Amino acid sequence: MDFEWIILIFIALFCAWYLGFRTKTNRLALQKFDLPRDYLVGLNYLLNEEADKAVDVFIKMLEVDSSTVETHLAVGKLFRRRGEVDRAIRIHQNLIARPQLDKAYREQSLFELGQDYLSVGVLDRAERIFLEVVNLKQYSIPALKALLDIYQQEKAWENAIETATKLASATKKNMGINIAHYYCELAERAQSKGRVEQAIQFLKNALDSDPTCVRGSLLQANLSMKKEDYKFALKCLKRIKDQNPDYLSEAIDLLASCYEKLKQEEKLVAYLMKVLNEYPKIPVVLILSERIRQWKGDKVAANFVADYTRRYPSIAGLHLFINLYLSNTEGRAKEDLLILQGLTGKLLSDKPDYQCISCGFSGKTLHWQCPGCKQWTSIKPVHSLEH
Repeated sequence: MDFEWIILIFIALFCAWYLGFRTKTNRLALQKFDLPRDYLVGLNYLLNEEADKAVDVFIKMLEVDSSTVETHLAVGKLFRRRGEVDRAIRIHQNLIARPQLDKAYREQSLFELGQDYLSVGVLDRAERIFLEVVNLKQYSIPALKALLDIYQQEKAWENAIETATKLASATKKNMGINIAHYYCELAERAQSKGRVEQAIQFLKNALDSDPTCVRGSLLQANLSMKKEDYKFALKCLKRIKDQNPDYLSEAIDLLASCYEKLKQEEKLVAYLMKVLNEYPKIPVVLILSERIRQWKGDKVAANFVADYTRRYPSIAGLHLFINLYLSNTEGRAKEDLLILQGLTGKLLSDKPDYQCISCGFSGKTLHWQCPGCKQWTSIKPVHSLEH
């Protein structure tokens, strides 16, 4: 335990006590001034490394009034920031329990107590407090934000939608992106329970809330493909290019599958060539090169990939080129290419597939909400950040 900062707090508490004492006495009284016994007891606990007992003394030492309550609140925040939330809770509960406490200070203490519980994941208690605080004008917006955090952690998406709508009204800030993802969460839950029509309605609500919601389009496409409505699935997937082209890679395989089910492979190639000219990304090249290889052989496909890699160099492009070119080489050249193939393969296996543009979190799986910074739609496919 680091006691230096506690000693500093103790000094601050003593100074607050001393100032209060000074305002209530005259100069003659100050000449007879002695240290209060509680101060010495608390200091003794600190010296004996009994921090919990010292904190209890600190809390009892100061009478809660307008001259000391700010000190109590400051100490409570310090404890919470250091992760010693049980002590912060004791301080804030002590403040709230004082019947003579000013109304404004009681409201502040109540809000801080809610923050204490939220910081340690006691969500039910935090929720009850913030539902009370949300009706107080001064803390309405931060309480709504805290409630939204709670409902996201609890996956209470209906409550999250209601709270986000209130927060948007209070702050005049667009919460459409968040709300769209909440509807997508509800759609996935409904789909897992076989409630297809309900899932369809949730996805419609998601796209109404945020027309650029790629996740909504992907889920719509998946549902349509299960119903063998490949034309509508294609419509949903093609929409992604205009919603957010960074996520085109998530749609490419589904696009190819739909065209194949409709026996329209030539249209697939034509569409992908158009997309590649506008958004030159390696996932599009992968699908195109495979179609070219099937129709015209490895050499033509390798030349296609080589042309792309010259214009847009990347490890993934080089790895694909090596794989295609290997079948047309022999001897020492093939051995050298195999070495390069192993090297590029290792580099790609160590490289994350997705990365958050806000906090830098990375991984091999697409999370629609970043596990690091908790933002929605902030994680992008890594290839979309390369050019």
